[in-house]
Parts: sequence; structure tokens; C-alpha cells
Amino acid sequence: MDPSQGRPNKGERVSFGRLARDSAFELILTSVLLFGVVSIVRWVIGPSPISRTIPGIHAELWIVGAAVAFLLAGLILSPPGRASGGHMNPAISLAMWRFGVFPGAGVIPYTIAQLLGSVLGVVAARTVWGHVVAEPTVAYGALQPGPGWSTSELFAIEAFGMAVIVSLVGFCLAVQRLTPFVPWIVGALVGLGIAVLGTTTGGSLNPARQFGPAVISGQTQFLWVYLVAPLVGAAIEAWPISLLQYRRKVLTHRLCGHCPASSNKSALKISAPQ
Repeated sequence: MDPSQGRPNKGERVSFGRLARDSAFELILTSVLLFGVVSIVRWVIGPSPISRTIPGIHAELWIVGAAVAFLLAGLILSPPGRASGGHMNPAISLAMWRFGVFPGAGVIPYTIAQLLGSVLGVVAARTVWGHVVAEPTVAYGALQPGPGWSTSELFAIEAFGMAVIVSLVGFCLAVQRLTPFVPWIVGALVGLGIAVLGTTTGGSLNPARQFGPAVISGQTQFLWVYLVAPLVGAAIEAWPISLLQYRRKVLTHRLCGHCPASSNKSALKISAPQ
């Protein structure tokens, strides 16, 4: 990667070993994320002493959102997260490619790893917590839009929410002094989406977040929306940001920013085949 340009060097070729390693990290990270999400839903919203002490669904969603925010930030800052970039979200990987700091050759392997990790995380949660995870109050953590929400409205909100996240991530990764805060900003935005949108669209904002729970639970009616809308939002928002690179360069694909373990010089050095 050329640090002066903030973009992968197109002369470099795909390092299969590096790509495989980082994709494996994304699989592990997304598995842990989904295991955590389902576990949080199981104890905060599902039948438990904790849920019985919380006054209602809105309070429960704020607790879930806060817990997921800390979990997500922690995973981004973990050693695997620092190595792979800590995306855990196909829409983020797509946006980083559109920013010009992540190779196109990495988008599909990352996406496959993230979706597979989502399934494995849900299966692990079912194994650990038992049948209660399959009960309607938990439903493997699968999301459904609230009554009266049309497919187009759900699509628009999910796309817009992802566009906001991509915009802020792109801005913060372009300003050196802000990059250390990106993991917490991403976590806070996702947590806020869960708290605010939980009773309406569900607040997924991540294709991998919904994929595993929907597949395992069989609640796939709106799955295509949860998969496609965040990708559309990320692609649309990343496009104008990429056009402004001469003013505001995004220098890394890592959500942990320019931390000592992941400086510009150690960024992923692979590029799409020409």
C-alpha cells in the first residue's frame, strides 16, 4: 500500500495466505459477535430473571443495544479485529473497497466468512443455552419488522442507517486524531440503531447480523431486504466519499484505525486482479 495515496498498490497481487488468514479471522469474529448477540437477547429479552426485572421492551432494547455496542467495539479492538480490519459486516467490507483502501479480491471471501460465521455463532448459542434460544421470545435472535411496515420502508431505513455509519466511519478514518474512536463510534451507532429501531425495523444494519438467525429460525420472509439494503446504503454513501479522496483520504480498511498493531504500512497488501 502506498501511504501517500491511501490506496492499495494495483501492481501487487493477491496473497492467498494473507487473505485466507484474515477471512478466517472475520469468520471467528462474526461467530463471536452472533453468539454474543443471541446470548444477550436470550437473557435480556427471553425468559430469565434479568428480563423479569426490566419494565418493558423499550428498556430491554436499550440494554441490548448498549451490550452489543461494547461487544462490537471490543471485537474490533481485539487482536483478530486489528489484523483483519474487524469488519464483521459485508456492507463495511464493500464500503472499504469503494473507499479504495480494501481490495476487491477480498470482498467476496470476507462476505462468505462473515455469513458463515453468523450461522456458526447462532448454532453455538443454541448449543450452549439450549432450547430456550428457539422459543418465540428469542427466535435465535432473528429480526422482523414491526406491524404495518412495508418492504420498501424497511429497505429504505436499513439502507439509510448503513449509509450514516459508512459516512461517519469514512470521515473518522480520514482524520488521524479521530481514528482511535472509530470502534466506539461504530459500536455506539449500531447500539443506537438497535435501541431506536428495534420495535420497527429491528435495527439490523448488517447482513451478517440477520443471516444466521434467519436461516436457523426459518424466518426468511424479509431476509433479502436485510441482506441487500445495507449493501446498497454502503455503496451509495461510499461513492461520493471516494470522489472526495483528494480532500479527505481514508487511509486504512481497519476499524481500529491507525493503532500500533495496524499502521498504514501494515495494511492489507492485496488488490483485485486487473
